[in-house]
Amino acid sequence: MGAKGATVEFRSVTKRYGSAIALERFSLQIAEGEFVTLLGPSGSGKTTALNILAGFTDATEGEVEIGGRTVTNLPPEKRNLGMVFQNFSLFPHLTVFENVAFPLRLRKYPKASIHRTVMESLETVHLTEYAARMPRTLSGGQQQRVAIARSIAFRPPVLLMDESLSALDLKLREALQAEIKRLHREIGCTILFVTHDQGEALALSDRVAVMRNGSILQVDTPQAIYDSPAHRFVAEFIGNTNILPVQKSRAGASVIAGMEGSLTGVGCGHISLRPERIRRVAENDDLSRLIVAKGHVTQVRFRGASVYCDVLLPSGHTIEFHESRGEGRPIPAIGDLISIGFHPDDVVIFGADT
Repeated sequence: MGAKGATVEFRSVTKRYGSAIALERFSLQIAEGEFVTLLGPSGSGKTTALNILAGFTDATEGEVEIGGRTVTNLPPEKRNLGMVFQNFSLFPHLTVFENVAFPLRLRKYPKASIHRTVMESLETVHLTEYAARMPRTLSGGQQQRVAIARSIAFRPPVLLMDESLSALDLKLREALQAEIKRLHREIGCTILFVTHDQGEALALSDRVAVMRNGSILQVDTPQAIYDSPAHRFVAEFIGNTNILPVQKSRAGASVIAGMEGSLTGVGCGHISLRPERIRRVAENDDLSRLIVAKGHVTQVRFRGASVYCDVLLPSGHTIEFHESRGEGRPIPAIGDLISIGFHPDDVVIFGADT
């Protein structure tokens, strides 16, 4: 059941609603068969971009291309896109089979071809035995899988997914994430996914475009977005991080408030330090290459495989660090005075303007 993907390109797309700007000179190129996620908080413009690509919303300025063809002025039905919505949007009076067959009947597929294609689509989402069921008899996850089967039945070159898993509980959402990854490998179409869930974006995507105020701040692989954020907002929005000020000491070295050790080649500004990069240290450890600090534990959050702790430094800054329980160390207690450290290479540095 292979479907060839198509390239997608937004070229300087702007969308205004009166004086409000939902998208501003939004540009993005998506390769054939790529899985790209638009990630950002509510109001960042990600759904507006998706709706402009789908043809549901007109761009104020700019152009959109699919497969090298300009579609800016084409109606939605002429763009040949698959779409999976947040609320499933199944027809309650139609069986699972008829729901999946609906876009094929609109496209006037032959009757024999419709039956074969519907069953292939349901097999892809592991729901062939539910073909005769009504949507109301299915769980939320099963309904969403029917919606996905319907969206891929006519082999669209591009599949759009708008917050498609946000209405599901955590366990089901994680299970469907694995299903979507498998489907993407099998069907080969290009996917543009919209979510505000950063964990979902990191788990699913080939690339992630982090948005704020109608613009892309950074687009890169999930690992690069997490490990090397180009903007302070990206560092804070993706996962947990510690943002700490860097200042010049009297000797001219760049130091982090409340910590011993210096950073080289850094001016004033801020650093991002992921909690998992920090570890407890002892006096007999080799501290020569580490930046270290002492502080009192103010919060302990048990997460099963790991423990999350907050440490208050003498400078008044609080640092969060994560410790794996696999290391076999006793869990810190609130009030404990502990030493923590990290390697200078583990920080990401931001200037005053980021």
